[in-house]
Amino acid sequence: MISLPRISPRKTFFLLAFWAFALTAAIAWYVPWIVVVFVPVGAVFLLGVYDLLQSKHAVRRNFPVIGHFRYLFESIRPELQQYFVESNSSGRPFSRDLRSLVYQRAKNVTDTVPFGTEKDVYAIGYEWINHSLLAKHPAEEPPRVRIGGPDCTRPYDASLLNVSAMSYGSLSSNAVRALNRGAKAGGFAHNTGEGGLTPHHLAEGADVIWQIGTGYFGCRDAAGKFDGARFAEKAAIDVVKMIEIKLSQGAKPGHGGILPARKLTPEIAEIRGLPMGRDVISPPTHSSFRTPIEMCLFIAKLRELAKGKPIGFKLCVGKRREFLAICKAMLETGITPDFITVDGGEGGTGAAPLEFSNVVGTPLVEGLVFVHNALNGVGLRDRIRVIASGRIVTGFDIAHKIAIGADLCNSARAMMFALGCIQAQQCNANTCPTGVATQDPELVRGLVVADKAARVANFQRNTVRAFTEILGAAGLERPEDLRPWHVLRRISPTESKHYGEMYEYLAPRALLSADLPKSYARPWHAAQASSFESAVRD
Repeated sequence: MISLPRISPRKTFFLLAFWAFALTAAIAWYVPWIVVVFVPVGAVFLLGVYDLLQSKHAVRRNFPVIGHFRYLFESIRPELQQYFVESNSSGRPFSRDLRSLVYQRAKNVTDTVPFGTEKDVYAIGYEWINHSLLAKHPAEEPPRVRIGGPDCTRPYDASLLNVSAMSYGSLSSNAVRALNRGAKAGGFAHNTGEGGLTPHHLAEGADVIWQIGTGYFGCRDAAGKFDGARFAEKAAIDVVKMIEIKLSQGAKPGHGGILPARKLTPEIAEIRGLPMGRDVISPPTHSSFRTPIEMCLFIAKLRELAKGKPIGFKLCVGKRREFLAICKAMLETGITPDFITVDGGEGGTGAAPLEFSNVVGTPLVEGLVFVHNALNGVGLRDRIRVIASGRIVTGFDIAHKIAIGADLCNSARAMMFALGCIQAQQCNANTCPTGVATQDPELVRGLVVADKAARVANFQRNTVRAFTEILGAAGLERPEDLRPWHVLRRISPTESKHYGEMYEYLAPRALLSADLPKSYARPWHAAQASSFESAVRD
């Protein structure tokens, strides 16, 4: 008895294509029009042959033709997850609830919700702010925060919510212009990101915070070092209101910025003074200073070159003794920044190694509380404004960060949502479908500056308004009246604590007393103004 060879089910689709190909080829001799079937079937058969012969992809080699569906489904997995799987509150990094809130406020449409909260208010981690029976009407004019210490001759009155650092290169030209025009209309500031001050940041006339990163883009010499003359020329531009030295960012602290080569255009390369064709990876540290004292002197130098404009720095908190070393250098030199931007380790970016994005750097809450405590502990908190940067989306987010130690906030990804970002998470692939985070001219064209600028302004205005309503509901009149005990967090199904109970808050000048707070004693003794290295053996 003749036994037929066993045909693996894995290759069934390929074999069907083969027999269809053979059958249509035979019929084509007698029925010429059958060629319309012959060509596509032949293409499928040849694809299967190629899959069997290639050696790079095991799935396609074992499952010819049909194995391609694996890559198709993988490519659309984020969309399937976002639109058909995730709940209103389960999406990451930002839930559908939060994204929808931004879209609604950006479009100036109803942002109220019916039928009560979907949150489990008894779940561990749930946070809230208590209202007062002496609630107040919110002020008509949103409050502003003056930034400028004793050495600053040209202080800046900042909004409570501003555009956080996002470079041209990471974002498209239309996205940058829309953010800038929106900031101009709304009266808030636009941070350039470390990619430098570009024509797109100046085109619409908004107040600009010029960020100086480790690559010194826009103020570097041919060797990539800081160029004081070029810096002074750009710092003199009227719309440049503040300068921010970037030490690190939450998404990849200690790594340096990344701009993939696929997003490097000739215009961006010219602005940054870089060659084409290679990933742009900024140095992890600054070459203009290597010690805390040198850093303070660099701050003073920039303030002098900028003719008295506010100078500050941004960091994601890492080793506590290193920040305390900066505090000691401030005391020793008498030089203080006008502001410090605290970024959280959960921060976002267009491109970051997964490990740096997930597990490197202190989260915003712990970092913010620590910076506030350190400055208060050395008696300098009243001279320096603290800006919270990271996951600021709602009015409660602003209230929360101000209550635990900030003076004002910056937001990046929420502003991207206001531009139309759909959280496609293709920022590093140059394929952003909304034209926000791409340099593909066909995709950039889809982002209309005038329309998106209005949405950015609407979102910022409505969110600050929501904050002032929360402030009034708590019975407070000024943002600075918020304290850690105003915000509570559930730590078990039957117990909650306010932030003043969960975190230690230092009294003014507590680090200068003989009786040091125990939790700060070791890093304080290890910190030294002359070096970022530890003064004691580990």
